[in-house]
Amino acid sequence: MNADVVIVGGGVIGWSVAHHLARAGDVRIVVVDAGKGSTERATGGFRAQFGTEINVRLSLLSLKKLRVFQTETGVDPGYLPVGYLFLTESEQQLDRLRTAMAVQRAAGYAAAGELPPEEALRRNPWLSPDGVRGAVFSPVDGFLRPLDIRRGYRRSALSMGVTEVEGKVEVLRVRGGRIEEARTATESFPCAQVVNAAGAWAARLGTLAGVEVPVSPLRRQVAVTVPTDAIPATAPMTIFPGGFHFRVRDRQVLLLQPNPGAADPFDVSVEPAWVGEVMATAHLRVPALRTVPLASSYAGLYEMSPDEHALLGPAEEMDNFFLINGSSGHGVMHSPALGQLAAEMLTGSRPALDVRALRPSRFREGQPNPDQPLL
Repeated sequence: MNADVVIVGGGVIGWSVAHHLARAGDVRIVVVDAGKGSTERATGGFRAQFGTEINVRLSLLSLKKLRVFQTETGVDPGYLPVGYLFLTESEQQLDRLRTAMAVQRAAGYAAAGELPPEEALRRNPWLSPDGVRGAVFSPVDGFLRPLDIRRGYRRSALSMGVTEVEGKVEVLRVRGGRIEEARTATESFPCAQVVNAAGAWAARLGTLAGVEVPVSPLRRQVAVTVPTDAIPATAPMTIFPGGFHFRVRDRQVLLLQPNPGAADPFDVSVEPAWVGEVMATAHLRVPALRTVPLASSYAGLYEMSPDEHALLGPAEEMDNFFLINGSSGHGVMHSPALGQLAAEMLTGSRPALDVRALRPSRFREGQPNPDQPLL
């Protein structure tokens, strides 16, 4: 089957690209889905509280698109603006959040504001007050439903004639510095462009093309409580110094905090010791959870770039191998924006945002995006 564009990866980003490309015009598109993506394991946060302008602008474009998502695709993306609450234990941490708010305002996002401890605890009264020195809160941030976003983009793309193929791309045939064909075990697709939307497996796909893609997997573990009414669904995503954070989804509380790496970077088993640690933190930080047992735990993979910002654009070594990788934990929330921007670039249109900060060449050029942790 001949194709203008082969998209490798059937997660939320791959289908966003397919949807936006199909809307752009008469393009023969094939999405190859190996069926092992990370979308179904995402916890579904959405925020524009970032410390770099490009990430703020990606969030603002995604927010604009989330608000018309159901009209575009027929599927409710589940956007629920209950807020993100960042808590601080020191003036230094609060200063970092203030610096980030200045970046956000300059990029056109002024929803986040500083809260004194008592107001932070009013926003989330299920917390222990111990150690809370200040906070920053935005009521525009909140949650979305990753699988519904994928479902909406997939359904829309298929309705516009996009072809879906189940399988793993095993060969990228290269001639004269360009990819001419993508092959699975059973099918081949002569093509003009290949889009790398392979998520945590992006570097492996790059190897098939002889292209280095600076993306590596990072395991992220999640502990899930039994259904409970101890904390309502309207509680904000709440993030503590050190990385512990939690949210409520479908009456279950999702608990997360940084975890040790695995010997196999693609290992998605859960460390039993980590489960004990995250529960101990939850009981200390959130007294309302002390009598709520766990139901399960699971792990997924982030696709990390060296500066924790996405790669967007053609590979330096091969201009028909388009990278849309390395969102570093922000892939679902930024998928509406990234899919639109990729489609614009692939069709030669002017991108809706200045995406130079995401160019794949920035690492070779010694110009990675600055490290701007919020806490």
